[in-house]
Amino acid sequence: MALDQAQPVPTGPRQSIALDSAEALRLLGSVSYGRIVFTQHALPTVRPVNHVLDDGDIVIRTHERAALTSRTRQADGQGVVVAYEADVIDPDTHLGWSVVVTGYAHLVTDPQQLARYQELLRPWVGRAMDYAVRIRPDLVTGIRLAPADG
Repeated sequence: MALDQAQPVPTGPRQSIALDSAEALRLLGSVSYGRIVFTQHALPTVRPVNHVLDDGDIVIRTHERAALTSRTRQADGQGVVVAYEADVIDPDTHLGWSVVVTGYAHLVTDPQQLARYQELLRPWVGRAMDYAVRIRPDLVTGIRLAPADG
């Protein structure tokens, strides 16, 4: 088994500092890439996606045959429970942050909002993404990894 030119792990402990929800959302809004977690056939499923933060909500774009599109389309008025995670961790220093948002996902059905999200959010994959999903955060948690004092 070959390792990818792995750097030695930096010496010294790290501390995990809890972030308040406002700071966690600010950090999440500073990046455009994360991972959405939802259930498919009663099992957890993770998909990497790009996102935009819009008035405290996370918005991603999907396509007709996407599992998340189907799940949100089948959901009742409450929506589908999802988790969304984004982070920036330096691979050499192991310092950075991680944010997890848990909430309900809904398909965006308003044509004006959908058109707006199609302008704001350009998917990274080369396929038609005609749908948008909005995640309303109910629980926002985050940590900052920092050098331990002393």
